[in-house]
Amino acid sequence: MRSQREASRAIAEVVGRCRPQVVPAYPITPQTHIVEALGAMIRAGTLSPCVFLTVESEFAAMSAAIGASFAGSRTYTATASQGLLYMAEALFNASGLGAPIVMTVANRAVGAPINIWNDQSDAMSLRDCGWIQLYAPDNQAAVDLHVLAFRVAEALSLPVMVCMDGFVLTHAFEPLAVPTQAQVDNFLPPFRPRQVLDPGDPVTIGAMVGPEAFTEVKYLSAQRLDAAVNVFEWFAQEYAEITGRRYHAVESYRIEHADTVVVALGSAAGTLYELADAVPGVGVLVITMYRPFPARVVRGLLAAARRVIVLERAFAPGAGGIVTADVRAAVAGTSAMVHTVIGGLGGRPIRLASLRAVVTADALPDIHFLDLREDVVRREWERDPTVSAMEVRHVR
Repeated sequence: MRSQREASRAIAEVVGRCRPQVVPAYPITPQTHIVEALGAMIRAGTLSPCVFLTVESEFAAMSAAIGASFAGSRTYTATASQGLLYMAEALFNASGLGAPIVMTVANRAVGAPINIWNDQSDAMSLRDCGWIQLYAPDNQAAVDLHVLAFRVAEALSLPVMVCMDGFVLTHAFEPLAVPTQAQVDNFLPPFRPRQVLDPGDPVTIGAMVGPEAFTEVKYLSAQRLDAAVNVFEWFAQEYAEITGRRYHAVESYRIEHADTVVVALGSAAGTLYELADAVPGVGVLVITMYRPFPARVVRGLLAAARRVIVLERAFAPGAGGIVTADVRAAVAGTSAMVHTVIGGLGGRPIRLASLRAVVTADALPDIHFLDLREDVVRREWERDPTVSAMEVRHVR
C-alpha cells in the first residue's frame, strides 16, 4: 500500500526491514535524513539487533563497514559527494576483498566550487572501483533497489551502491510502497557470509599478493562482477513475484520505431518519458545497472537507432562523456551516431523544452552542454588574454 512520505525516510524504513546488524555512518547532505532515521530506529529498539557506529569520517565509516562485514554482520551505510571520495581507498578494499556491503549514494556535485545540489559526478568518479552500481530512475525504484541490492551483494559477495539523485529524489515527498517485513523476509534470506573472521578458526583475509597471482585475482573479481547482470535479472523476477514490481538492468520506452534514442541514468528518466510521448520518433533507454555495464543488452536495444544521444549528469574533463564511452563501445560496428549531451550539473534543471530542441536539431556536435550560458563563458574567456579567438568560437 502506498503512503505519502519523504523518500529518505522510506529508504531508511526499507533498509531497516532488510535487517542490517551494523550501520556505520557519517552525516553529509543530502544523505543525512536516511542515517538519522535509521539511528532513531536503532535507538528506539524498533531495529534490533543492530549497532549504529558514529564514526569520525567517511573513510572510517567504510573501514568500519568492511570490518563489520567480515565479522559476519549484514552491513549498510550511506554517503554523498566529497564523502564518497573520502572513502575511495576503502571502497577499493571492500570490493577487492569481496565484502557484501550495501551503500546508498545520494548523488551530489563534487567541488570546487562548493555545490550541494545534484549531479552524478561523485559516483561516476568511482565507477571503476569494483562495486556494483545501481541508479534509481525514481523513488519507488530507489526503495525496491535496496532490497535487491542486499540480495545481489550477498549472492556474489560483492558490495553494491544504490545511487539516487540528491534532493530531486532524496527529499521528495510522494506516495511510495515500502515492502512489508514479511515480503522482505520472504525474498531476503538471513545473512550467511561467504568469508568470516572467526577466532576459533583463524584465517587471513586480504593478504599480500605478488605478481605471480595478482592478475588472476583481478581476473576472477572481474568475472564475478560481470555475473551481476544476470544475477540481478533473476532476483528481480523473484522480487516481482512477491511485490508485483519488476525491474531490469536496462529499461526501454518507445524504442521500437525510434530513429533517435536518448540514454540516461537516474531521475531525468521522467522528463525523458514525457519527451518521447511528445516527439514522434524518439525513444528512451534508462540504465539502472551501470556497473557492470550491460553492453549486450544496450547493443540489442539500440540496434535499430540511427542517432543515440547520451544525457550525462557528469563528464570527464579533457575526454567528454563518461556513459557515452560505454555506449559507443556497446554499439561499435552499427550505423548509430552517438552524441553526448551534458546537463543538470550542480542541480541545474533539465528542461523538457531544452531536450526537445536537442532531439529535433538537424545536427549535433559530439559534445553539447545543455542550456550553457554562452554569454557568461565568453565574458570570462575574453578576460583571459591567453585564450585565443579560436577557443572562444569553440563554445558556440
